[in-house]
Amino acid sequence: MSFAGSYRNGEVDFLLTRLQAQAFTDVAAKERLIQSGQRHYSQMLSPEAVPSQRYMDLFEQACRANNARMAADCLRLAALIADRRDGPITLVSLARAGTPVGVVVGRLLRETFGRQAVHYSVSIVRDRGIDAAALRHILASGHAPASIVFVDGWTGKGVIARELARSVSAFNAAQDTCIDHGLYVLSDLAGAAACAASGEDYLIPSSILNATVSGLVSRTVLDERIGPDDFHGCVFYEQFAPHDQSQRFVDALVALAPAAVPDAQPLDARAAAARSRGYLEVALARHGIQDVNLVKPGIGEATRVLLRRVPRLLVLRRAGHAEVAHLELLAQEKQVPVVIDPELPYHAVSLIRSASDA
Repeated sequence: MSFAGSYRNGEVDFLLTRLQAQAFTDVAAKERLIQSGQRHYSQMLSPEAVPSQRYMDLFEQACRANNARMAADCLRLAALIADRRDGPITLVSLARAGTPVGVVVGRLLRETFGRQAVHYSVSIVRDRGIDAAALRHILASGHAPASIVFVDGWTGKGVIARELARSVSAFNAAQDTCIDHGLYVLSDLAGAAACAASGEDYLIPSSILNATVSGLVSRTVLDERIGPDDFHGCVFYEQFAPHDQSQRFVDALVALAPAAVPDAQPLDARAAAARSRGYLEVALARHGIQDVNLVKPGIGEATRVLLRRVPRLLVLRRAGHAEVAHLELLAQEKQVPVVIDPELPYHAVSLIRSASDA
């Protein structure tokens, strides 16, 4: 059964199975289980908490600084989608970082471009693929395969873009359909998206919160409770409702969009991909890392590490920059070492601690 989370009806249908809050796994134990191969990250959730007032002040600061830029990128992405798709549009955002983007882009398609657009939010899991039950539901609801557009917030190393391509291709082969597996994002750091509004590493305000900016929905779950015909799972944090920013945030972006001036600079995907490959090679050698999954480039990915993984190190291009103030606060609170690298091609990179070093 789909639901709208804490968004208004019609803004999004989460194609997720609402699960009872399971026994949460603390972050350190989760890291050991993931890296030892005993459990997949999608089989465990760490507990989320309401952000502190100090952290919320940084979120508000990020909104004041960058909401207009994010609104401009949402407008540009909507324009690119409208140009590339004829007829009704079916936005499929990747829960949960893609959900606020999908809500805003859907509204802009309808209200600014006069297009018919619906929005679903579905799960994709690294090494497990897109939620095939959700895709089957979308097609069974009468949406043409050619109308589907996958939306997310950003790319880091391009892992999810490649997972999407692989799993949608497998779905197409199994279902005898032809869904475009290209990913549409606001910021494509890896040069892996089919279409992007930007290639720059900037602070997308929604990246610094969890459920309270994503419809009160947890990270998605794919554990033993999910059958082959079930949507992937989630926990709905109703208890966080008094602190929820989800609807207010997307309303603010839509209001800013009419005056937004999208960046006219075309994205050089090849240059972004080369930059990503080059940096990863250097980082692995410099820090003695064997597993590339322990390197998380870009503000959005660095934030995820500090919020829900066990960080080893935070690398910043420049200390004291407004784009990374929330990361410096999190590093201070969690006693994570910070190093400054003026040559860093991103504003921030987080390294995950190897379980063998714990």
